Amino acid sequence: MTDLPPDLPRLRTLETWIVLELRQVQAQIAAVEQREREQQVGLERRPPTPAWVIETGIGADKPRLYVHAGGCHMAGRRVHPATREEAASAVADGVEACSHCGADNQLGTLD
Repeated sequence: MTDLPPDLPRLRTLETWIVLELRQVQAQIAAVEQREREQQVGLERRPPTPAWVIETGIGADKPRLYVHAGGCHMAGRRVHPATREEAASAVADGVEACSHCGADNQLGTLD
């Protein structure tokens, strides 16, 4: 026994519907594969995480607020890459080192 209709017109209608559904599924698969390829290319082209970043505040003078080790989860959105020397100089100038990433320990500027 089968659940399929016994007559040709209904079988053809069912076939047409299945083909249309299959095309939609294939189109969706192609779109997802394209999106995944684009994400992979984006990951491959992403610039490396800087070793040090300096977080700045808002305003015309953009005061330096914190020094973070690169990749610190507490770094805000307004960060600028810095060299080790720039980061150490900023801490020496009174910019607070992030306590979460231990920037002062890593820089060797801990008192």
